[in-house]
Amino acid sequence: MNRPDRPRGATIVDVAQRAGVSRMTVSRVINDGASVRETTRKAVQDAIRELSYQPNLAARSLVTAGELRIGVVYSNPSAAFMSDFLVGVFEEATNAGARLILVRGESGHPPAPRDLEKLLATGVQGVVLAPPLGESAVVRDILRAANLPVAVVASGRPPADAISVRIDDRQASWTMTRHLLDLGHRRIGFIVGNPDQTASAERLEGARAAVAAVEGAELVLAQGAFTYSSGLTATEELLDRDPTLTAIFASNDDMAAAAVSVAHRRHLDVPRDLTVVGFDDATVATTLWPPLTTVRQPVRQMAAVALDRLIRALRSPQPDGGVTADHVLDHVLIQRNSTAPPRRIDAAPDARTDGARLHV
Repeated sequence: MNRPDRPRGATIVDVAQRAGVSRMTVSRVINDGASVRETTRKAVQDAIRELSYQPNLAARSLVTAGELRIGVVYSNPSAAFMSDFLVGVFEEATNAGARLILVRGESGHPPAPRDLEKLLATGVQGVVLAPPLGESAVVRDILRAANLPVAVVASGRPPADAISVRIDDRQASWTMTRHLLDLGHRRIGFIVGNPDQTASAERLEGARAAVAAVEGAELVLAQGAFTYSSGLTATEELLDRDPTLTAIFASNDDMAAAAVSVAHRRHLDVPRDLTVVGFDDATVATTLWPPLTTVRQPVRQMAAVALDRLIRALRSPQPDGGVTADHVLDHVLIQRNSTAPPRRIDAAPDARTDGARLHV
């Protein structure tokens, strides 16, 4: 009969929790790594003995050979965003010799806890979280309890206990709104992103700050959810409520594409009757007519950097991984054919791009 404190089938997760260390540290102890402090080594060895843990020899050989298993957890309603994100992590994993294990939630919702537990059981040593899951308390609590290092992509307000890779959403939104104001627009519709994502709030605050600095300018809000269908509804609401709007700034390109569609359905020419701009520079920005003026968020690069920094942290002998926690990449304002001065403006001042580069 087994003793209660020696459960059958103890895993490396159980050992890490008992010792209060990461799974990577347990692996280093098992493989006689020289970078582990003696007090930490003793705590892990005690936990192994108390739990009667038997290391998986096949898994041990993989660790010794240098292969890393990284979980990638995603659930984003924007297909364009996720396509770029997954390409970024796959390319970086190939370069680094890491094995990726994917877990997907539905429609922006976190995966079920049992799916995350299955991910942990595969022996992953770290996890990359795509938005909005970096802000999910359920996901973060499960990973924190397993002592796993985490890299979060595109969180508007990055957590202090994770590697973060993002752009400055507030500054990027300010830049785009300032561009619209410099064109002469004073009544601007703004489609807010998913309220559960901090990037949505940051983009809204950036737009508000730009409008507040210009006398007579006004921002008219409608709620979206980063989906095409929500963009349709929000645009209809904006144009019904205020037909005098001359521009709409959508918080991502999917919703901006929807705004262009609604404008066409209402026989409004874009951009002569209505300027429309987006955010992300996703594929859709160049596949509709007119192509969108947008903020380029380097999604593929952010995903690749997140995985790279996570792998560096896992392989580093330093306790903190030897990496900076928060990495802010550049955004770029991309001008295309969806923007123009409002019809009543004969000439507009040169667009200013404080805080960003301008690409035409």
